Amino acid sequence: MDTYKVSALRYRPQRFEDVVGQQAITQTLAHAIEQNQLAQALLFCGPRGVGKTSCARILAKTINQNQQSTEDSDFAFNIFELDAASNNLVEDIRQLNEQVRIPPQVGTHKVYIIDEVHMLSTAAFNAFLKTLEEPPKHVIFILATTEKHKIIPTILSRCQVYDFKRIGVEDIKSHLKRIAQEQNIPFEEDALHFIALKADGALRDALSIFDRMLSFTQNNLSSSAVAGNLNILDFETYFKITNALLEEDIPETLLQLNEIINKGFDAGQFLSGLGDHFRTLLVAKDTKTIPMMEVAAETQQKFKAQSEAFAYEHLVTALQLVNDASYNYKNSPNKRLHTEVCLMQLASLKEAEKKKGHIIPSHRFKKTAPTAPVTSSKVPITTPTVKKNSEPYRPSTPEPKKEAPTAPPIPPKKEEKTTVEPITISPLSEGVSSFSLSSVALKKNATASETKKASAPKLREKVQQGKLQELWTAYALKKEKEGAQNIAAILNLCSPKLVEESIQVEVPNNINKKELQLEGNTLLPHLKDLLNNDHLTLEISVNEQQQEALVYTAEEKYKKFETINPALKDLKDAFGLEY
Repeated sequence: MDTYKVSALRYRPQRFEDVVGQQAITQTLAHAIEQNQLAQALLFCGPRGVGKTSCARILAKTINQNQQSTEDSDFAFNIFELDAASNNLVEDIRQLNEQVRIPPQVGTHKVYIIDEVHMLSTAAFNAFLKTLEEPPKHVIFILATTEKHKIIPTILSRCQVYDFKRIGVEDIKSHLKRIAQEQNIPFEEDALHFIALKADGALRDALSIFDRMLSFTQNNLSSSAVAGNLNILDFETYFKITNALLEEDIPETLLQLNEIINKGFDAGQFLSGLGDHFRTLLVAKDTKTIPMMEVAAETQQKFKAQSEAFAYEHLVTALQLVNDASYNYKNSPNKRLHTEVCLMQLASLKEAEKKKGHIIPSHRFKKTAPTAPVTSSKVPITTPTVKKNSEPYRPSTPEPKKEAPTAPPIPPKKEEKTTVEPITISPLSEGVSSFSLSSVALKKNATASETKKASAPKLREKVQQGKLQELWTAYALKKEKEGAQNIAAILNLCSPKLVEESIQVEVPNNINKKELQLEGNTLLPHLKDLLNNDHLTLEISVNEQQQEALVYTAEEKYKKFETINPALKDLKDAFGLEY
């Protein structure tokens, strides 16, 4: 590990102009130094690894260089670095304010580099504000941060802000290529491209990865070896699986996915790389967008050749499918199946034009298509219609409730019935009408039954109070067994009174009244049938006195028990209780 660190430092740029991708900032600062227009407070912003602190060190050295001297002095005593992440208190800034008053002994300026300045507390920022607003002439502050938005506006307004952008893949790749050529290291263009992609715009990370790959590959930077060590899939893998998708060969596509997963790669990582591959194919379709590809010249030709086999609309659809699959990947319970369905849809893009969401059927990949599924698929078209029109087992009894138990026991056609009955439901979802002769017969029978019931004379037997109370209690017990505890409690709370042909019930509050009224739609017909009296009515009223008599709080319960047993008062007084 120590050797790796020393080697990585050896490859880092040593001159200001060697910082790759920062030529604009280099020219601006150099011009400001020549014109003596450099501000005393600079702010370098940008992502990690792009060279902010390195630029600050090189600039600090350049500021103090004696233009008349040929000796290269580093002026190390004039450069001070402060880590704001570990020195973010007011006391640390107070010590800094005292140090800046002392002028430099050698050179012209003292340069203070404050790294990760956004980590300073608000109080520390305010303590630093006065010094930053009116610094001594011999002091220059260079602030570096990765999170510009966390710096308070009063600090930003007093600094010259320089935004460091991410270094491009081609710039990092060319820098690594120059290092490899200087060190006589054999390499492949795609291998350096993988390292540049993995660095994500940070030159420092690219140099570190480059040094590690030299150790892991024994100074032989081949694309396959680098891709394996970086745990990424190379271009050839995606070219191969895309060719299978173009041929609409779903089995081969699934076999290749299985091989990728067996190598230890995650299906989500594969989907992300496949999306990048289709994006590059789309870019390769037009000559204007070819410079956006960021791949080697040889690989560009492969992408261009494969993109010609795709229609533009198919590429857009493929990108949308892969993007949706990647977005829903984390929420999928079966991630491998989720990825396989996406690949099957990609292989069926031409079929999907005919029918949305269609996937190529399995018999397309066999030499002879099976005939059994085809004949069975024709059954739902003919068989159900014949069975509905014939109606061999429908009874002609007038009451529809007794038809259900008579329908199943038909021994001659048990096998036909098991195959047909599920089929009669599925065509309904495809728009086939559910109208049949059997439904008309059922409707006629139901209408006739209702008419007969309405024309029948109403029963009017004399009702006894005891019989009513017995049926009322039995109904409450039935509701309690069914789990309707609330309505059972209400029924047990009130007692029905029979006044002529009216059942009168008193409840303690309006809530109980509403619930009992809803239950009355079932309770009253139940009582009418058992008492043989169709003229009974149910009247529910609220008894306010009974409502007031109910006790809820502990004090009310005590007072009620005290009226029943006065000895409770002596017990309460003896122990000094409230109630």
